[in-house]
Amino acid sequence: MKTDGKNVDQDDVVRAIQALEHVRSQIGEVIVGQSEVVDLTLLALLIEGHVLLEGVPGLGKTLLVKTLADTLSLHFSRIQFTPDLMPADVIGSTVIVQSDKNNYDLRFEQGPIFANLLLADEINRASPKTQSALLEAMQERSVTIRGTKYPLPRPFQVLATQNPLEMEGTYPLPEAQIDRFAFKIIIGHPTQSELIRIVEKTVGSESHPCKAVMDSATLETLQKAVREIVVPFHVFEYAARLTMASLPEQDHAPKTVKKFVRYGAGPRGTQTLVLAAKARALMQGRFNVCLNDLRSCVTPVLRHRIALNFDGQTEDISVDDVLADIVLSVNGERDWAQSIRPE
Repeated sequence: MKTDGKNVDQDDVVRAIQALEHVRSQIGEVIVGQSEVVDLTLLALLIEGHVLLEGVPGLGKTLLVKTLADTLSLHFSRIQFTPDLMPADVIGSTVIVQSDKNNYDLRFEQGPIFANLLLADEINRASPKTQSALLEAMQERSVTIRGTKYPLPRPFQVLATQNPLEMEGTYPLPEAQIDRFAFKIIIGHPTQSELIRIVEKTVGSESHPCKAVMDSATLETLQKAVREIVVPFHVFEYAARLTMASLPEQDHAPKTVKKFVRYGAGPRGTQTLVLAAKARALMQGRFNVCLNDLRSCVTPVLRHRIALNFDGQTEDISVDDVLADIVLSVNGERDWAQSIRPE
């Protein structure tokens, strides 16, 4: 295996990948089932992308994020989003402090957003005003208070949990904020056998906490290595065509897109799709990306970047089904394995 960069030592990368396997194993000791959810969350961590976890209460969304923080030995912070939560409760505020007997100064008190892993619990229960407080942090990795910019610690990742919108007491996330999430992961109900294991683990004596098996330096090595993974030109082209096929105004978009989609994915979706494919290749011990890496990431990367129109909503069309049609339509146009960079 070979990288095309000079900043990351290959032996260090191999050791970091092994440490990542230990992280997955540690999480598996606590989280029963949900292996795909765990893998996608780790993929997002490697590209320092934010994750939106959607599922009904009680499926272990909060436990997953807390366990991830424990195994990585990172600064973890949790915000319970409620309708009365204010932006200052998230990012912090400026307070007046007495510097001496007669003088007063302004001092910025950091909010819980200043952490490596931020759990935004039930993010869609807060008002849009409070939700928008995360926009700058998620994109710029900083917050601005009274004209002063404060950088957030690195790595910085938001893992937000969300209840389905059909439940009472929720607010839809702004479209601009949804696009800043790298993945939207749907957490389903456990199977009967998994449910039995969950009950066995949780109704007995107190469980032992997870051990920290990876530090921030090792994680940074992996994040740098992801950027150096080789991506062939035809993979870039395939990612671009997948994204373009989600746009209803495009001539080559499939019929389901033209009929049921209001708007499709933008450039950020294409960028995230390629980065996620690079991270997947690295997790599997490869230093080059193949088309299957892209295909496996299409749904979690693009499902929240496609909005259905009125017809799609009234006919109860699934965005995941639309994405499946997109993949089939793009795959059927030509043999992508024969596509090469033009001279």
